[in-house]
Amino acid sequence: MNLFADLLASTRATTAPSPVVQAGPRIQKSRRGVEVKSAREIATMRKASRIVATVLREIMAMAAPGMTTADLDAHAESRIRAMGAVPSFKGYHGFPASICASINNEVVHGIPSAKRVIKAGDLLKVDTGAYFEGYHGDSCVTLCVGEETPEPARRLARVAQESLMQGLAHIKAGNTLLDIAGAVQDHVEAHGYAVVEDYTGHGVGRNLHEEPSVFNFRTRELPNMTLRAGMTLAVEPILNAGSKACRTLKDRWTVVTVDGSLSAQWEHTIVVSSDGCEILTDRDF
Repeated sequence: MNLFADLLASTRATTAPSPVVQAGPRIQKSRRGVEVKSAREIATMRKASRIVATVLREIMAMAAPGMTTADLDAHAESRIRAMGAVPSFKGYHGFPASICASINNEVVHGIPSAKRVIKAGDLLKVDTGAYFEGYHGDSCVTLCVGEETPEPARRLARVAQESLMQGLAHIKAGNTLLDIAGAVQDHVEAHGYAVVEDYTGHGVGRNLHEEPSVFNFRTRELPNMTLRAGMTLAVEPILNAGSKACRTLKDRWTVVTVDGSLSAQWEHTIVVSSDGCEILTDRDF
């Protein structure tokens, strides 16, 4: 899940979140800065992330034309709670749902609705998180709904997923945030797409959004950082088929591309190791 637009002081840095107002945990900015997790903490994050991966795997199998995004949200909340966790997103800064469901030119933070019917050919982004025994997992997938999805949309989704994996391939202790950012940016731009710069990945753990910001483009505006074993990060490239420019709708949540072009996003929660990273939200189990 990205840093929420218009409700945080900056979309490029972790800021102090407001209290949760619904069923979710109270989320506060860590005062410890960038945290290196213990083996016990990582073990708990594996469980939280496994819940997220399970829910997303189920949604990927069930999403179909004629369903509504509210149907998917109801399934996600029910399953997260059945597995002993709490939806991380519901109530976060007042967000009303357990998933973000963003379709086609919607970039992030789409609000599920019983009026929003999924259609054949849609490019659907589903982002969700689970809070389990004091720790969060966070992940996003992009789905091509039905065989009717045009090849340009399929290609965008494929390159977005590849860019995530390119970034993860550059994670290990001793490498830097810019190593991740450069790998993502190079892959995206080599295929003619634009990296959305208004939103970043983030640290994740006891708080849904922790330091550091995990950016997907080379920049001097955000602090570079050397990775250490035990750091837990949510890496989440967001790609637009056209311009990188985005705007937020009147609901103050849903972000769309300014030019109406398609957008795709993939995200994993990972833990840094000495020689690579472990994908905690891996859906292959």
